[in-house]
Amino acid sequence: MGKTSNAAKQRWNKDHYIQFKVWVRPETVEEFKAKCKSDGVSMASEVASFMHGYCNKPTSSRNELNVAARKHRRKALGILLQQLEMIRDAELQYQENIPENLVNSIRYEAADQSIEALQEAIDKLNEVYE
Repeated sequence: MGKTSNAAKQRWNKDHYIQFKVWVRPETVEEFKAKCKSDGVSMASEVASFMHGYCNKPTSSRNELNVAARKHRRKALGILLQQLEMIRDAELQYQENIPENLVNSIRYEAADQSIEALQEAIDKLNEVYE
């Protein structure tokens, strides 16, 4: 049954997918393999997901319905939190560089509100996923 089942899968894949080659540095491939393995995802699904995202198409992966999807959400949340923290830090730096005579200006208050909103979002996301 193994050979028949495998042959049938190969025929179906050949009819529904295209295989293509990409030249990539060996160290990049090894890092990618290791990362995919540690995240519990297939390399093919990650490349396909990237391609869908690059083409601005929603993915229709089975991973959205299984346990591995939780790892994807956690990973995406981690990246989002890092980006929010970087934006908050940049806004803090911007605010700190506003001259003293403009400390009570609209620009200063807008920066202050942005920092506060970003910090609230960071805190709320951390709270939900702890």
